Amino acid sequence: MKAFQNGVFISCEENNRVFSHMVEDKGRIVFAGDHLPEAYRQAQTVDLEGRCVVPAFGDTHMHFSSFAFFNAGLDTRTATDFGHLAEQVRRYIDSHPREKVLLGFGCSAHTVKENRLPFRSDLDAITDRPLMLVKYDGHAAVGNSALLARLPKAILQEEGFEDDTGWFYSNAFYKAANHISRSVPLARFFRNLLAGTDYLARRGIALVHTSEGVGFPLDLDVDLVRLANRGLPITFHTFFQTMDVGKAARRGLPRIGGCFATALDGCFGSEDAALDAPYAHRPDSRGTLFYSAGQTNAFVLAAHRRGLQVALHAIGDAAIDQALNAIEAALKAFPRPDHRHIIIHADLMTPPMIEKAARLGVCIALQTPFLHWDQEPVAYLERILGSRIRHLIPLRSMLRHGIALAGGSDAPCTLPDPIAAIHAACNHPNPDESLTVLEALQLHTAWCAGLSYEENERGTLTAGKRADFVLLSQNPLAVPVQRLEEIAVEKVYLGGSLYEGLHDSALALLLDALRHRYPPLSAIP
Repeated sequence: MKAFQNGVFISCEENNRVFSHMVEDKGRIVFAGDHLPEAYRQAQTVDLEGRCVVPAFGDTHMHFSSFAFFNAGLDTRTATDFGHLAEQVRRYIDSHPREKVLLGFGCSAHTVKENRLPFRSDLDAITDRPLMLVKYDGHAAVGNSALLARLPKAILQEEGFEDDTGWFYSNAFYKAANHISRSVPLARFFRNLLAGTDYLARRGIALVHTSEGVGFPLDLDVDLVRLANRGLPITFHTFFQTMDVGKAARRGLPRIGGCFATALDGCFGSEDAALDAPYAHRPDSRGTLFYSAGQTNAFVLAAHRRGLQVALHAIGDAAIDQALNAIEAALKAFPRPDHRHIIIHADLMTPPMIEKAARLGVCIALQTPFLHWDQEPVAYLERILGSRIRHLIPLRSMLRHGIALAGGSDAPCTLPDPIAAIHAACNHPNPDESLTVLEALQLHTAWCAGLSYEENERGTLTAGKRADFVLLSQNPLAVPVQRLEEIAVEKVYLGGSLYEGLHDSALALLLDALRHRYPPLSAIP
């Protein structure tokens, strides 16, 4: 039992409290208030020296295994020009001489002097080893000639592949990415998970919704992440990215969806997010709906009938409309209270859509870092969307209508950083859509727990809940909103214990996971 004293605790409860003492016992909060009761006077004392304490953060949408892979590998998002990109790739090759296929992440036309994406010819000039660079938004990639030579011809014949540039979009990208994922050795996969988990934990993240299912044989990545979760200190809830409801049901998963196979449209970066009206600069294009309304309706109804929580990627207003219609049809055919179905991203929410989402009880897993994204700046979005930019991630409008919101990163697209996300929520490009600091904190704590049906388990500093909390360098309630991003995570407590890192052995992680063999895998989130 530990008594944490002399702190500024922000509960993040619906009726927020600020107090100075908190007691933890066996990983749970047993007391939170201003005066330590006599019953806890013998507990081990931890003097917080006036530091601010908030609940540990959640991230309600990322692709964890992909983030973990790129976190441990070639990240090119900081490249300032193609010369710098070449240096990054060659440095990576020097340090990974045995890697047969090079897979990098993060290239953007908005952060390099050339003001364009690299082509296969640019990559050919860098290396003759197979190289694929995934675009910053995770929805497209470019390969060099050596990489293309390794891919099956069927993938190169898919719609979305451009032979002259080497770029893969839409279905061609998904199939190419799935094919390359199969080459990742299991030992490396587990090492990546360890490093990725450590990255998240050190930033105060204790709860993750991860979308898995990116091409491993037999969907092995889905099961490996769930297996590894048994030996990791933070909680991962897996959303299986498949339209095959039976796959999720056979694994005993209570949730399904995400991106890739369950993405209803593309993204703004590739200009294939599905819009109701043409793009402002391309009057001949409205983006792409990947599924018909009938296909989406059938999938949502099948999952809904099975009692699954459904998450659908929808960025453009046409895709959001399709998702809302599918959920509405499922609820009409099979009423189910408290379904908590999720639309991921929901970047372009119009007022009628906000009202409809609120009426249907739809939750939104959104990413405020998109509002301050160097790789996809607001100026670019304004150029392609025109006046519709006013509907971009309308936080205040959605909250005013009572929609359940929760924050996330969409990692690896943006790096998981709850403090930066809180800053973005409070500094919306449209000031009328900004949140208060307390609301932004709740967006990444209490409201994340709500999307997991865990509001009684975590997310606030409340007696009875998990003792997962974070010590901050400054009190966010006392910092000007323009300076929120200067706050640092100083210490992290998970289950009441100070987080000090993970063992670095993939084998040890696997043994830990197998040692914790109960409950059965079918019952693991």
